[in-house]
Amino acid sequence: MDFGYFHEEESEQFAFYRIPQVLFKDEKFAKLSTDAKVLYGLFLNRVSLSKKNHWIDDEGRVYVYYTLVSIQEDLHCASQKALKLLKELESYGLIERVKQGLCKPDRIYVKNFILLQESPVRSGENHHTGVVKITSPECRESPPNNTELNNTECSNTNLILSKSREDERELYRQYLYQSLDIEILKEHYPYGVEEIDEIFDIILDVLCSNQKFITISGDKKPINVVKSRFMKLDSSHIQFVMDSMKDKTTKVRNVKKYIVAALYNAPITINNYYQSLVQHDMATGKI
Repeated sequence: MDFGYFHEEESEQFAFYRIPQVLFKDEKFAKLSTDAKVLYGLFLNRVSLSKKNHWIDDEGRVYVYYTLVSIQEDLHCASQKALKLLKELESYGLIERVKQGLCKPDRIYVKNFILLQESPVRSGENHHTGVVKITSPECRESPPNNTELNNTECSNTNLILSKSREDERELYRQYLYQSLDIEILKEHYPYGVEEIDEIFDIILDVLCSNQKFITISGDKKPINVVKSRFMKLDSSHIQFVMDSMKDKTTKVRNVKKYIVAALYNAPITINNYYQSLVQHDMATGKI
């Protein structure tokens, strides 16, 4: 490969992952493998997205979802290597995995080790830890210190913190693919794979929407209300939408709007729907 050279500010076109300098400079982490340090940086990337999506437990702690398959894809490694790196981070107390039950991804807490170190000044002045979290005005006032932080590093801090909408969608995709049992649904409905994929994509579209409102059956609903309802969906609700579409006798003019409305109403209408089917079958002597 023959790559070009950087000119002037072209380096700022990239998005960056954050890896705290202290992981490389502090003796406590000297034996932590470089791959594990990189993985910790990938975890920090997901912490930022989790905060944005309000993935916070009852104690106010941010958690992330990062499946083994996703780690393998991101680091281009085998499952054994990915597991080894997870255990390595756990052994250093940098992450904590919490099992959530069968077919559900682990809830992972990324530990903030910097809280254990002395940090007399919080405004961004005189950093001695090697972890940079500075706003631009403070950055220009900071004197040189042992991190060898210069103006170029400082001006790029905000770029490092930036995240793309593709990252957000991928985060949702990885979590929901497992929590909604999409693979199992496809096995049960081999002739409905395309329909399942369509419904799944619509769920992702809603959760990643930046609109303030969304129209459900003619009514404008705050997007946060709709997202909250969608995060409570499970595989039975997708089955319900598929069944209701199959049973619908009238033509649906806007399939996407119909599916969005059906998914939104699924948690509160699913029981009545199947109960009415049972009553109908009993009345007609089918059961």
